[in-house]
This record gives sequence, structure tokens and C-alpha cells, in this order.
Amino acid sequence: MTITPRAGAVALALGATLGAGVFTGFAPAAAVAGPWFLPGLVLAAVTALCCAFSTADQHRAYPDAPGGYAYIRNQLGPWPARIGASAHLVGRAGMAAALAGMFAEYVVPEHRVAAAVGLIVVTAALGAAGVRWSTGLSVAAVAVVLGVLVLVALVCFSVAPPENPFGLGDVPVAGGFDGVMGASLLLFAVFVGFERVTAPGRGDRQFSARVLHFAVPVAIGVVLLVGGAVGAAVLRQLGSARLAWSPAPLRDALIVADGQWLLPVLAVGAAVAAVSSLFFVLGSARRTLVGLTETGDLPAIRAGWPLDVVGAALAVGAVVALPPATALAVGACGTAFYYGFTNASARVLLQEDRTWPMRTACLGLGLSVLLAMSAPAGALVITGVGLALGTGLLALGRVRQAVG
Repeated sequence: MTITPRAGAVALALGATLGAGVFTGFAPAAAVAGPWFLPGLVLAAVTALCCAFSTADQHRAYPDAPGGYAYIRNQLGPWPARIGASAHLVGRAGMAAALAGMFAEYVVPEHRVAAAVGLIVVTAALGAAGVRWSTGLSVAAVAVVLGVLVLVALVCFSVAPPENPFGLGDVPVAGGFDGVMGASLLLFAVFVGFERVTAPGRGDRQFSARVLHFAVPVAIGVVLLVGGAVGAAVLRQLGSARLAWSPAPLRDALIVADGQWLLPVLAVGAAVAAVSSLFFVLGSARRTLVGLTETGDLPAIRAGWPLDVVGAALAVGAVVALPPATALAVGACGTAFYYGFTNASARVLLQEDRTWPMRTACLGLGLSVLLAMSAPAGALVITGVGLALGTGLLALGRVRQAVG
């Protein structure tokens, strides 16, 4: 079967995107916004769309650059680039931990930490060995994950929700309309993964601006529709209070809807989504580390596998140190800060390097900063500490190399 460039781009983007956000992100979002988390999903989609446009234009301007770190450095200078690289690595570590935690919660709930760490180690080892997630694998993975998510939504909408699921009384939840921005930040994780096609790595499949003008809005739109349907389905079955307390919302919604027979199928879908997205997340962290070594912010190395070890170690540290919901929030917060710098650098691109209006970069910059600053307090503090440590270490390493 021949896969057209447009279909291939959409499949690759969806394969890197449908992961922890849609399987676990609705619970922490409901905790901060109650039933109002669904409008937050739309705002997150608009932010992701602007960020995707910015990275696509910058890749077109710097096709050989190793990702967003290099784009920021070329346009804004070394210090913003170091902060952006630190934000990206913090975000990747959080997202990898959230994906591994999602896999463990849905597939091996009795051994969560061991399963999550094992998944990261195996995926990183495969990446270091040169294994890549091809277009064909992405098409297969997307078909499986979308099929499972559609089944979950259909079952949840076809069965009337009970008045008192789990036999519990009303559980208070503080979230409300004023938490929409915080929910948008958490649900931003639902859409992260578009750089798989807007800024592909060296050796990955490249796509023309014409293909991306079709594929990017379609991929974001599909994720928005599917995420909206799944979010509405689990909200219908669980209610916002019980949803906020659920470590695995799709599983709990199926149980309430008498869909226990689908739980093995859901586990397969969660496993495929976790592996597909984790390949992209760890590969993306590796690209940033490659860029840091090429510019001298990190020592140059001959072999590539130590970079995979560093990326995996950061993710494993996040798994061990952070609860899954906090890891997701840190991942989304760090990623949003990173895209703030990426949009700022895209804003100053020359007109001949643009295929999207400058206004999208300006809007993406503003929304990225607003979402990042709306993160839960704990996640914001952890992200801030990570940015400070990362930027300081990169600057110190640069100074030592200059002195040496």
C-alpha cells in the first residue's frame, strides 16, 4: 500500500501525539477546572497550532539545525537558547515519565514504577541501537489507538451513567471556570508531538510546506475531535469530581459503563500509544542534546549512545521522583516555556522564510507563556528549578571549556 506524503505526515504526527495527554490528562485537568476543562482543550489546540506553524517555518529556514534549541540560538542568541534547551529537556523528561506512568497504570498497575522504568530503558536502548519509528509503524499504531479511543467513547455514550458510581457520596472538587487556563496547560500535553513532522530530525522523512499546510491543521483537528469526544465521555460517566481523582480515567469510565470486557483492548491501546509517543519524546530530547554538543554548550562526544543515556536518566529520575499527574504538569509546563522561546525566535524570521503569518508566532508566544504560568504551583516550582539548574550547568560547562 502506497502512503501519500499528506497521509504519511498526518500519521507520523498522530503517532507522536496520541499518548499520556488523552489517556490520563483529563483527570488533573478536571481537578483544576471541574467540568470546564473541555473549553481548555480548545485553547490548548490553538496554542499547539501556532507552535506547529512556528517550528515548521524555522525548520524550513534552518533545515540542517538539530531542532528548536538551534533555531532559538540562531535567532535570539546563546543565552535564550540555553534557557530554551533546559526547558525542552525538563519538558521531555516530564512527558516521558507521564507516558511511562500511563503505560504502567493501564497495563501493569501492580508494578507501576518497575514497569515505567523498564519501558523507558527499553525504548532508549532501541533508540540508541538505531531503531526508528517508521511511517508504516505510525500508521498501524494510529489505527490501533484511534480504534480503541473511539470504542471507549462509544461505550461511555451508549450507557447511561449511574447516579452514584463506585458507591461513593459526592466528592468535593475545587476546580471551576477560573481554572480553565490551568486545565489548558495540562491538556497542552494532548497535542505535543507535532514536531515529528514540522521539525524532523536528520535522516527522518522531510515534508514540503504544501504538505504541512494540509497535515498540521488536520492532525491537530483530529486530536481535538478525538480528545474532545473522549473527555466528554469520561466526564459523562464519572462526573468531574470523581474524574479528578482517577489515575486511569478511561479504565474507570469503562468499568462504570459496564465495559469491563474492553479493558484488555484498552490496555493494548495504551501500550501502543505509550511506545509510539515515547520513541518521539526520547528522540526529541536526544536532538536537543546533539545541538548542545555541536555548539559547545556540552562537551563533544564521538558516540551517540551517551546522549540516549542522559535522556533516559532524566526521564527515569522524573518517574521515581514525581507522581504521574505532577510529571504530566511538569512536562507540559517545560514544553510551554520552550515553545515561548521557539515562537519568539520564529517571530523575527525574515519574510522570505515564512509560509505562515507572523501573527501566528506572536499569538503562540503569548499563549505559551500564559499557559506555562498557569501551571499548578508545585509543577511551576519544579520547572523553574530545572530551568535554573540546566541553564547554570550549560553556562558553567561553556566557561570551563573556554578556560581549558
